[in-house]
Amino acid sequence: MKILVLNGSPRLDGNTITALDEVMKGIKENMPDSDVDLVHVAREKLSGCINCNACQSNGGQCVMPDESAALMEKLCKADAVIFGTPVYWWGISSQLKMFIDKMYSKMGVLPHQKKKIGLVIMGESDLSNPQYRIIRDQFGCICEYLSWDFAFVESASTPERTSLSSDPDVCRKFALLWKKLV
Repeated sequence: MKILVLNGSPRLDGNTITALDEVMKGIKENMPDSDVDLVHVAREKLSGCINCNACQSNGGQCVMPDESAALMEKLCKADAVIFGTPVYWWGISSQLKMFIDKMYSKMGVLPHQKKKIGLVIMGESDLSNPQYRIIRDQFGCICEYLSWDFAFVESASTPERTSLSSDPDVCRKFALLWKKLV
């Protein structure tokens, strides 16, 4: 199974990447034949979609001069995609949103692919806060629209920037998410 893991956080030492590392650890230990590719979306050179629709008439290539073509190729080849995002002002990070907007360029392909989707949401607010639901619902709509299997969503509330790493119970919860991909 080819698995694409997208770190939507601009921080490389925060709770989002810690949670994704745990997910990947569980996959590698329990699904050793899987090919796992981690992309730090904030490190990619992406430009915003300008809704020019050129991609819809040129074979699915964004005309903006950025690195989105290589990322969209990885997306198209993946059997499963795990999106990780911090909660930023009632939604996903802007970096991850830019990636998702670029998915429009592959609308001729993506709805015809069977993919399992996982979502990891990290926030400071209590899990009862509607921000988590808003993000979950957004991904639910994306999966429904593309006929993808929304395999899991897991959220954690972490009051400090790196506090997840000191909570073995929550880390274990993320490490067990591999079960939702098989």
